[in-house]
Amino acid sequence: MKFAHFLVALVVLALASSIATAGDPSPLQDFCVAINDPKAAVFVNGKFCMDPKLATAKDFSFSGLNIPRDTGNKVGSNVTLLNVDRIPGLNTLGISLARIDYAPHGGLNPPHTHPRGTEILVVVEGTLYVGFVTSNPDNRFISKVLYPGDVFVFPIGLIHFQLNIAKTPAVAFAGLSSQNPGTITIANAVFGSDPPISPDVLAKAFQLDSKIVSYLQKQFGGNNKVNGDLSIKLSTLYFRPAMIITAGKAYTVAANIILAGLSSGIDVGEHFLVAFAFCILASSFASAYDPSPLQDFCVAINDTKSAVFVNGKFCKDPKLSVANDFFFSGLNIRRNTGNQVGSNVTLLNVDQIPGLNTLGISLVRIDYAPNGGLNPPHVHPRATEILLVLEGTLYAGFVTSNPDNRLIAKVLNRGDVFVFPFGLIHFQFNVAKTNAVAIASLSSQNPGVITIANAVFGSNPPINLDVLTRAFQLGKNEVKNLQKQFGGDNK
Repeated sequence: MKFAHFLVALVVLALASSIATAGDPSPLQDFCVAINDPKAAVFVNGKFCMDPKLATAKDFSFSGLNIPRDTGNKVGSNVTLLNVDRIPGLNTLGISLARIDYAPHGGLNPPHTHPRGTEILVVVEGTLYVGFVTSNPDNRFISKVLYPGDVFVFPIGLIHFQLNIAKTPAVAFAGLSSQNPGTITIANAVFGSDPPISPDVLAKAFQLDSKIVSYLQKQFGGNNKVNGDLSIKLSTLYFRPAMIITAGKAYTVAANIILAGLSSGIDVGEHFLVAFAFCILASSFASAYDPSPLQDFCVAINDTKSAVFVNGKFCKDPKLSVANDFFFSGLNIRRNTGNQVGSNVTLLNVDQIPGLNTLGISLVRIDYAPNGGLNPPHVHPRATEILLVLEGTLYAGFVTSNPDNRLIAKVLNRGDVFVFPFGLIHFQFNVAKTNAVAIASLSSQNPGVITIANAVFGSNPPINLDVLTRAFQLGKNEVKNLQKQFGGDNK
């Protein structure tokens, strides 16, 4: 009888584990490059844990967030982020806090993204004009004027900003859904990377004269001298304790327990409870932490007639599935690259292959025109990308988060593979005189695409001129021309 109670308790604990954790974890830094030297190892989030018995209130506190910050800089804002580096007790808790001070008459927290966190902001003082831009192809601009006490949400990975439109200082506080959400200020990352992105890439991506690109790179600290060696060695490593029992092994154990009960004549109910616990634990091992969304956002409504699932798809009866649900033909056919950027991306996601639904992966073919075909700087807000060059020679790279904005780039030849980490700005550029083709896999059935230039200068409705002129250090006429280039209406 006592054993039966123990089994019930085990099942409840297993269920609790399964309910508390679901979906793959999001990283707590841009990337973690594995090495074989254990002396240089760190955990994924870069922190070791102290003995809980030694923790004190000081480990969970910070003082001075009420003090106004200096906003005497080019953009007229100051962000004070309280993440795990400021409050050690935040480690593994998946949340952080920021205070943002805005100067009067246009203090701006310029367009940026948080690759690892959604932000919820409350205005304490002043009046802010805020907004974010959705993924391609819509690039829909969603904005609002906020007053003290107003709250606004910026979904994970999307470009967003805040602008003080009043004559007095403004202050806001924001919670972010990661202990280290990361920040990528668009202008700094694109024009101030170190080493710099090739001016040819930026000139074509933003439809600018190379002289303006050089000027912008100087403005944002980029040095546009050619770098001889594009490869960069990294030395970050983490150890993850080995899983004692895998999901597949747990299911096998569960089946063996039930069979043993049937063959021995012992109470099968008890064996079933043990097996059930193992199955639940298996699901817990197979999926841990909150899942990443499969779209920019999912706005809750009470009208069930208009409701859809989070990934926007219903599931057919598995018995009715056929091979064509998992099949696509024609990815070998060359695509037309006769456009301004000289590239063509063919995405095979759940819309093209219905069987991908819930499987968390997709595939693309990218065709590049000779002599500068470009897949322009963009981000995937919901996926990491691994790319294989099939034909040609590509110059490819990505830029890390603020404050380093480090460009990690390499020339890729046929058969070379390159990884673009989740949420980071990246690009590919054909440096050869012949066509190039690449195939890439992305870690989401709907990874999303935000082409930086299109989102910033081509949003609908357009982002306010004052925001863009200050963020990119350009004149209003230049911004208007860019908005016309990318379809934004600046009337």
